[in-house]
Amino acid sequence: MRTERGRLTALYGSLLLLAGGGLVALVYVLLGQGLYASVSGAVSTVSPALRLGERVDVDPGRSPVPAQSMAPGEAPTPEQLRVYALTQNLTGAVTEATQHRLLIVSLIALAVFAVLSIWPAWWMAGRVLRPLAVITGTARRLSGENLDERIALDAPPGELKELADTFDAMLGRMEHLVAAQRRFAANAAHELRTPLAVQRAAAEIGLAGDPSPERVARIRERLIGVADSSEHLIESLLLLAVSQEGLESTERVDLAALAAAELADCPQQGLTVERALAPLTVTGDRTLLGHLVRNLLANAVRHNRAGGRLTLATSAEGDLTVSNTGPVIDPADVPRLLEPFRRRAERQHTAGEGAGLGLSIAASVARAHEAELTARANPAPDGGLTVRVRFPVAHSRRQGSVQPR
Repeated sequence: MRTERGRLTALYGSLLLLAGGGLVALVYVLLGQGLYASVSGAVSTVSPALRLGERVDVDPGRSPVPAQSMAPGEAPTPEQLRVYALTQNLTGAVTEATQHRLLIVSLIALAVFAVLSIWPAWWMAGRVLRPLAVITGTARRLSGENLDERIALDAPPGELKELADTFDAMLGRMEHLVAAQRRFAANAAHELRTPLAVQRAAAEIGLAGDPSPERVARIRERLIGVADSSEHLIESLLLLAVSQEGLESTERVDLAALAAAELADCPQQGLTVERALAPLTVTGDRTLLGHLVRNLLANAVRHNRAGGRLTLATSAEGDLTVSNTGPVIDPADVPRLLEPFRRRAERQHTAGEGAGLGLSIAASVARAHEAELTARANPAPDGGLTVRVRFPVAHSRRQGSVQPR
């Protein structure tokens, strides 16, 4: 059998045949145990030479045969012995003939049953495997253009229904990943093309004619700024790619000390800084963890408001938290802010504006360290965003209680 349907048909047919054979054997054995006694009683009842009386065991292993009532010590006559022997022979012959007939009829019925069971077994196997055919057909039709198609199997709860639902969930995740990759490629191409266009325009328009030294200096400063922005964008893309590849080497990193050093280097622009750095050590890549903290702080500063607040905290439970004040964010918009090149507002290509990779890099670094990054919008009037990175307990070490500074 080269198909699953053929194998299941053979299996179902074999099981039905075994069940029928077992039933025939059981009936044959059970009927044979009491058949001799039943036939012997029937023959003795119709025999004119014998009448019911005391039971005499005349043959070991067989049921007792009723005999004529005789006085004690009286010997049976030759005629009685002849009738008794005839009764015994007749009983044995009827019993054997009945058993033989029963066996032949049962075997014929079993053979017919086996032949007739092939079609129900084939139909049953096809019905059981029908969901698999639907799943296979859907998988063959899938491509990058129709990942929105689903199996949507209409079947009662069971293993195959669970398989189809799991396949649909996997298609949903694949569709999301493919869409994210397409957006990433399109946004990356757009982000890289824009600085080149600005540089070309500055060179062609700004230096056209007979530019003055002052104008040349402004164009030069503009070109250098665009080049710096492009370099930062490329470095961010490379960092995002490196973080997605996983960790090549790990070490014990004092995350609280690392966060304090990054906070000291971060331009705070007149913000009120609150920090509560509890001792926390995690296992990971020091460089990537530094980028994680740096990007979270830069995002909190860039999207803050004048005179706002910036909070940095670590906890002995393995949490790193960065919170800021700023514009009120719709909670529905928070998940998309973790995607590459996604911003709360459209990019204006102004000085100091990020490329929209900070939170996505932080999320990628967190995943590389098997940590969970979550973000939530702060309610009005403060607004802003709170980002928490929870490192696994196995990768963190508690060293004391919270010590606000």
